[in-house]
Amino acid sequence: MPATPASLRILILGGTTETTALCQMLAGNRAFAPTLSLAGVTKNPALPTLPCRIGGFGGREGLLCWLRANRVQAIIDATHPFAATMSHTASLTARELGIPLLRLERPEWQATARDNWQYVPSIQAAAHTLADPAGLGKTPLTVFLTTGRKETRPFQAAPQHHYILRSIEAPAPEALPPNTTLITAKGPFDLADELATVRRYGITHLVTKNSGGSATFAKIEAARACSLPVIMINRPAVAPSQTVATAREAMTWLQQHQGAATVRAV
Repeated sequence: MPATPASLRILILGGTTETTALCQMLAGNRAFAPTLSLAGVTKNPALPTLPCRIGGFGGREGLLCWLRANRVQAIIDATHPFAATMSHTASLTARELGIPLLRLERPEWQATARDNWQYVPSIQAAAHTLADPAGLGKTPLTVFLTTGRKETRPFQAAPQHHYILRSIEAPAPEALPPNTTLITAKGPFDLADELATVRRYGITHLVTKNSGGSATFAKIEAARACSLPVIMINRPAVAPSQTVATAREAMTWLQQHQGAATVRAV
């Protein structure tokens, strides 16, 4: 008799819109047994109808034990492009256990002739650029800071500027630059929203990470429309791995591995 295909046991390291799309494709598909893992940075996240775990693994050893205990057969790393530590840990651990790993990562944004971007390698470098008295630091600016609530402390080095910080949840007050206006709001924001924010607060500069994708691209469009200079933080380097840009491509990869696992089980 033909073998019954076994469900492929998958760990999805998530936290992006691509994660959501992939989980929707996997929901109800008996060929796969996925578990979604979220870091737990956002309170009360929207969860799919899949088994989920919230919080870290406890480093490489913790992830190693979890993968073994749950007999994981494939890993999808769909973490944020700036979650370099988790991606590095996942890559090393997958290689050690011989588990196939796929990186699901949306492409970077690309500047056009209408954009005025200054590329920097890190949050610290962005803050240094704003603090430098020979450059942007000589004149007080109004800076739209969209780097996340946990990465505001470096900008205390440039207290002469007025920062407009938008965050889903309020950051710790002691981590904010002294002249900060906090906007507590959850996207998505369209171009009209972002243009209204620029005009309301008199924003002169944008600081952002090159996250890519369409979910937060409206702020880039608004900066372009208003001719605002952008301090663009480059993505951190991650361990080389097979990479796709869409959830559909990731699903195709999983189907190939599910088919291969079935053949081995016959």
